[in-house]
Amino acid sequence: MAGLHSRQAPDPIRIAGAPHPGLAGEVAPALVIFDCDGVLVDSEVLAAESLVEAFAAIGRVITMDHVYSRFLGRAFSTIEADHRAATGADLPGDFKDRQWATLERLFEARLRAIPGIEALVALLERRHIPFCIASSSTPERIRRSLELVGLRDRFGERIFSATQVRNGKPAPDLFLLAAVAMGAEPAGSLVIEDSPSGILAAKAAGMVAWGFTGGSHHAHLDGDRTLRECGADWVAAAMTDIGLRIKAMAGQGTSGG
Repeated sequence: MAGLHSRQAPDPIRIAGAPHPGLAGEVAPALVIFDCDGVLVDSEVLAAESLVEAFAAIGRVITMDHVYSRFLGRAFSTIEADHRAATGADLPGDFKDRQWATLERLFEARLRAIPGIEALVALLERRHIPFCIASSSTPERIRRSLELVGLRDRFGERIFSATQVRNGKPAPDLFLLAAVAMGAEPAGSLVIEDSPSGILAAKAAGMVAWGFTGGSHHAHLDGDRTLRECGADWVAAAMTDIGLRIKAMAGQGTSGG
């Protein structure tokens, strides 16, 4: 982690064009990589609730703050390691399945798409800017989340999971895998992330990293400051702001979409 914090962040992509206050010289990304939880779907509060409930069932009390500070944006192996360090024991063999069953119930009742994400995806499609997902969640959870909010068809099979790499976020492996699979150079790729580990991973991969604080969980966090401290090149609180900036970067005029 310390090494990632100390890595010098690359400059955002810049060439001539895209007149816009404060953005002169930026060019549209060759690839946009979305995190899923907290960026496409407003799921982090629900995920935290499911973990608190699952741990309570095995006799360990954890708080929502503990989940946000230790597990946000991280793979399940981080949860396993945290429990082992705290108790000296491994999680029960059925813990993950039981937690997922709780989360599935919460998702079906309360999961929503992040406001403005459908319009942003549509903008990328119109501008012919490739996009994909790179998430710490399992492929099954990613697909189920997208299905529940009506986004599954927009991403097709362009879904990459931490289960496909040796080292999850904050290591760069997952984002580098996504870039290679999508045929894009890391320096031309833009990552949109809500978590410190995701921002660190994007910067370690040599990509432009935009923080996003529009998820419900950020109501409990100082996300803007935290993501900037991790190296975010910019932080937005609304998908509409991200859309406007990408539109300006792509040289979008006053007509069209």
